[in-house]
Amino acid sequence: MNIEKATLLRSWMFVPGDRQRMIDKSLGLSVDALMFDIEDGVAPAAKDTARRQIAAVLDQIAARKKENPAFRTPARYVRINAVGHERMHSDFEHVIRPALEGLAVPKVESPDQVKTVERILDDREPKMGMPAGSVRLLIAIESPKGLFNAYAIATSSPRVIGLMFGAEDFSRELSLPLRREGEATDLIYARSAFVTAAAAAHVQAVDGVWPNFQDIDGLRKFARQSRQLGFSSMSLIHPAQIDEVNAAFTPTAEEIDYCRRVVQAFDDARARGEGSIAFGGQLLDVPIVDRARQTLALAKSLGI
Repeated sequence: MNIEKATLLRSWMFVPGDRQRMIDKSLGLSVDALMFDIEDGVAPAAKDTARRQIAAVLDQIAARKKENPAFRTPARYVRINAVGHERMHSDFEHVIRPALEGLAVPKVESPDQVKTVERILDDREPKMGMPAGSVRLLIAIESPKGLFNAYAIATSSPRVIGLMFGAEDFSRELSLPLRREGEATDLIYARSAFVTAAAAAHVQAVDGVWPNFQDIDGLRKFARQSRQLGFSSMSLIHPAQIDEVNAAFTPTAEEIDYCRRVVQAFDDARARGEGSIAFGGQLLDVPIVDRARQTLALAKSLGI
């Protein structure tokens, strides 16, 4: 992940754009990023309502930030309808406005789809008085074809800051059982390949949702597994999931302490001119120490 390109966002919550109360409540939550939804979470008849309400809340946020530059909300993204769908153009007309930070682009299978969105943004940003390139892209990979093209998709535009795994659509493509078991072990290969593509492109890897928001123990295990596979964050559907997701992708106090001691031991040994460094029963080499430094940099970026 390229920290300079975008600060790590550990938790991404879907918020139906047609539910005003949910939108209002979401602005005060501890989630890192909001994805105001106009796609699958909104019925066709309610999409116009969703566009209007999202546009209105973005304008309200812009006005508040103008009055008080210290005003903060979670990062503000909008999940638009699929590229090429007739609804997409109406989405752009409504939601590309100054308080928007990014778009979640669903069902992407090729770099050309990203290029289409990029051209529209290049044209619309200056018309809306927005800095060029200010709208970032979180790209959802939801099919086997998309997975095979994931690296090319992730590197197709400098606007892309992350890939999000669309587990439910992907599972449908594979005809997997409806009920997940064993922390979604049936998707281990796909998720591992996905993470590898994101890492190669130096963008964030966002895992799919844990659909049962009442199963907190299942969520905790799934989120832990996501981190172990190399994901940097996770999407979610309910406020009750936020704390567990944030915790899973946040270094613990014990991890931070251990990483500090690893770095200190390595630096001290190098200062003494030693080439082989033993610490805690293992030999320390540059990749291990670099991982420790990355963990400390992440903790610092999160204010820990």
